[in-house]
Amino acid sequence: MKKIAQQIEELNENLAQQLPREILEVFAKSIADLKTLSIEDHAIKTGDKFPDFSLPNTNDKNVSLKELLKRGKVIIAFFRGSWCPYCNIELKTLQDNLKQITDRNATLVAISPQTSYYNEELKNNHHLDFELVTDKNNALAKQLGISFELQDFVIPAYRNLGIDLSEYNKNNTNELPTPAIFVLDPNGTITYRFVDTNYMNRIDMQQLIEQL
Repeated sequence: MKKIAQQIEELNENLAQQLPREILEVFAKSIADLKTLSIEDHAIKTGDKFPDFSLPNTNDKNVSLKELLKRGKVIIAFFRGSWCPYCNIELKTLQDNLKQITDRNATLVAISPQTSYYNEELKNNHHLDFELVTDKNNALAKQLGISFELQDFVIPAYRNLGIDLSEYNKNNTNELPTPAIFVLDPNGTITYRFVDTNYMNRIDMQQLIEQL
């Protein structure tokens, strides 16, 4: 099984060959611009209590943090959407490591602003055995301090690639969550977090398992 960093390196090499240079430059500028917002510094911290939530899953049934914590530890993974190849790599790698997660008495749930329809499609396509829930209008992500508005200059590049966020998220805000992973103890306290505005950077799975 390839490590997530190796998969992302291969993806970057493929995109460098497939995408026009100007689009790659726009994406790089977008990431550099987001870094100036210092989202990592302002986001909810280790030791903080994670806010309770109740969000719809792919069957439009609400998944509540309160109920998840009754089973033990919880891993919460925020992803941008099924249109994001980096998020797809991370979600598939989480699935590959799901047994290690559940063996350590932890429950995994993944959260994005996209509608239940797209979450269900993603879950079926990648055979994901954990809950995908919808954070409508990034309400929870805003509470955590990990939400941001995509810059105007990068939106045309997304649309050129067939990515229309208003279709996926059913709003016109162009807001996204910063990819993030939080580990909670059974009391809902954050014992570990990974937050990075550079969406190409993702947590090493072995590092995540070691936090459980």
